[in-house]
Amino acid sequence: MTYFDFLLRFLVIPMGVLLYLILVDEQRYPPMKHFQNGRRVWGIIALHVALAVLYTTPWDNYLVANGVWSYNPELVSGVVLGYVPLEEYLFFVLETLLAGLWWWFLARRLPEPLQLMPSKAGRLIAFGVLFLLWAISAFLLFGGEPRWTYLSIILFWALPAIFPQFLIGADILWHYRKLVTLGVLVPGTYLSLMDIVALRATTWSISPFHTTGVLFFGILPLEEAVFFFITNVLIIFGMTLMLSNHCRERFFAWKGRSFRGFP
Repeated sequence: MTYFDFLLRFLVIPMGVLLYLILVDEQRYPPMKHFQNGRRVWGIIALHVALAVLYTTPWDNYLVANGVWSYNPELVSGVVLGYVPLEEYLFFVLETLLAGLWWWFLARRLPEPLQLMPSKAGRLIAFGVLFLLWAISAFLLFGGEPRWTYLSIILFWALPAIFPQFLIGADILWHYRKLVTLGVLVPGTYLSLMDIVALRATTWSISPFHTTGVLFFGILPLEEAVFFFITNVLIIFGMTLMLSNHCRERFFAWKGRSFRGFP
């Protein structure tokens, strides 16, 4: 199975189905009350696509350059930008679009939770726990054994992007925990399972030297599952916060104070 085959079968087709369902919903149902709608949703999805490409490109190139990932030369196009084939950049885009559309599909169907209970202390505690996890990943990346390389670099790269999300809206994410949980769990599980197909087809390979050796179904490295789940965390957290009316009100109130104090 070529990388283009993988993208078409497992990302483009389900993305097309979701897009159709969303367009039908837009015609059939009134706008969402607790989130922004229409063009704003498309704009936030587009913003996440741009951020995914910009933020992931140097990280992905580092992994490929250092042999953590490799691609079967017979199953990719041969068009390489840096160290990474063209198809990998398309994957950044398509995964983000798929997750964004999945969020939109869910957000319309899940009822608004009960009244939000703001908690500055909760946000600070959540940030503190996340920062500790990031510090551990940094220690493992720079001082640990090679088998920790892939796992630690995923966390070292991804967790800083969640810092501002927790500081401004960990309590809002908890408020929408059902949306967030389903938003992350379904695409994270789906892409992890599809990764098994690609690994068995040798579309790409993961270095056993740079991984812990923990395998699901005898082939899927723990790190690959972590990657798919944490990238969807970044997208779903971002979509929820940027489109939530609660978060928008909090941000503009903070802006009104010239960004002084804790938001």
